[in-house]
Amino acid sequence: MTTKASSTRKGGKTTTTVKKEVKEKLAKQAIGLEILNLSIGKIVTDPSQPRKTYNEILLKGLSESIKKHGVLQPITVRKSGNDYIIVMGERRYRASKLAGKKTIPCIVREYENNDVLEVQIIENLQRQDVEPTEEADAIAYLSEKYSASEIAKRLGRGDNFIRQRLKLAGLIEGFKTYVRKGEMTISLGVGVALFEPEEQQMMLETMGEDFNAHQINRMIKDQTYDLEKAPFDISDKKLVAKAGTCSECPFNAANQGNLFGDGKMVCTKSACYETKKNKSFLNLIEKSQKEKILLIPEIQKYWEEEESNQLVISQLEKNKMKVFLLDDVEIIKKPIEPTLEAIKEEYRNYDYTLDELKEELDEAIETYKEEFEKYDSAEENGFVKGIVFHPESYLHKEVFVKINEESDNDSEVRSVPLANRKMADCLPDEQIEKIKEREIRKKQIENNKQFELVVQMIRETKYIDTKKSLSVDEMVAFSLSLYENNVDYMSQQKYFSGLFGDTSKMTRIEIVENFKKKFKKETFHKLIRFMLTKQVYFGEQNHTNNLVNISFYNAMQGYYKTKIASIESEYAEKRNKREKRLKERVASLEKEVQVLSA
Repeated sequence: MTTKASSTRKGGKTTTTVKKEVKEKLAKQAIGLEILNLSIGKIVTDPSQPRKTYNEILLKGLSESIKKHGVLQPITVRKSGNDYIIVMGERRYRASKLAGKKTIPCIVREYENNDVLEVQIIENLQRQDVEPTEEADAIAYLSEKYSASEIAKRLGRGDNFIRQRLKLAGLIEGFKTYVRKGEMTISLGVGVALFEPEEQQMMLETMGEDFNAHQINRMIKDQTYDLEKAPFDISDKKLVAKAGTCSECPFNAANQGNLFGDGKMVCTKSACYETKKNKSFLNLIEKSQKEKILLIPEIQKYWEEEESNQLVISQLEKNKMKVFLLDDVEIIKKPIEPTLEAIKEEYRNYDYTLDELKEELDEAIETYKEEFEKYDSAEENGFVKGIVFHPESYLHKEVFVKINEESDNDSEVRSVPLANRKMADCLPDEQIEKIKEREIRKKQIENNKQFELVVQMIRETKYIDTKKSLSVDEMVAFSLSLYENNVDYMSQQKYFSGLFGDTSKMTRIEIVENFKKKFKKETFHKLIRFMLTKQVYFGEQNHTNNLVNISFYNAMQGYYKTKIASIESEYAEKRNKREKRLKERVASLEKEVQVLSA
């Protein structure tokens, strides 16, 4: 017995099958779309196709799928002589060849040459696996015809994404290779692309043969400047007339997409920035001379011999100005009025109540009043107007200044301690002592820089994603971090008084080593539990609308289930009584409504 669908046959096909084919053909004709199974031998790739790379693993996976199920989505081609050139679907074509297919379903369409390339670009960009530098080049091609916003709409992408890819297109080929290999992140590539090709080439050659992300990051940092900290007015058109304003400059990262953070103004043209900075310093000298204001570099006599400081001092002397260093003068700066917000930030790591914070604010206000009174009466006490400036950044601030009476600025030899005297003014044994002191200081500075480099390097690695269990050293580091940054003084005495033992004769390094030697996981657990009790938030619905509070409440159930249940029961009893009274009150009012409605 056969089913109705297969009971009638026509030319080897069931009636149902024939009807289905006719229906599909009519539908295709109705919308002007016809799918042809063309010989793969007649299909050729387009040499101008913007996409050049394909993931071999994904291509093989698609090939296996085509072997089982066939090509589910036809490719699009255009006629060219006896052949057909692929417009969209080269990946499916390549996978079909891998699968050993002889034919492939195609949609044949006619295009103008420019339209073909545009269609190919847009079709490729809408896929998920496009190689970033090819994506950038393709978007750069479209930008010749469309604005960034129009491209974003066509591709379903954000404006910022398009701007970043447009910047990535400016990356020189040497760096693009590292992006393609996956060695260089897109964000780092965009950072390098901020610079002119010649500067990029210098960075590439400086780096050497092996890619070094840390080194490139350092180069970017050394050649970019935070315009919010510039010592000059970035909107000044006349400072360097040819350069114009920084706010409108194309080398301001804020005008190149969201590369350093939303609206972050960063200069990427180091030569221009340095020119403006130096011009602003000359203007500062001119202002000082014209208005007879003392100009004081923020240099201690100890650092006077440093090469960079000598350059600043010589420039002041060149302009016939007396050079007073910080040791030569007394300075009064305008005090900043304290606020509760500033106090909260200052004491954020302390377990202070609002009343305690207000007490700190009251003390700060009293100090501020005393300092302001001193500032306000500065001229009456012999101070004159002055400007202090940083010798490297030239950032400056107006202050009141008084020259110390013991300062003999005109004499070559200052009557100051050995540490503040020039090397040439010291006896041989004093010079030896001075050299040793300087070496100690240099080592401290080098250690600080070394530590900073190590931390930055680790932050750029995948350390945070490491799947290994925490090591003892990591638990020690985290325990000390919790203790130092989150446990206030009173809690230290109450809960962790014996944490380090007797440290009176230990250095900081020895304290850490001793702590590590005697470290127990119980200490780690105790600090974690202390933090759990401190991190909860008290407010309305505090344990039902806050992830930290919900998790804390659940965790405590395992230790204090009975006590928690007792508190819950007490509140439930109060709630039930209140709801019962409310119910009775509502019922009484409903009766009154019925009487009035009768």
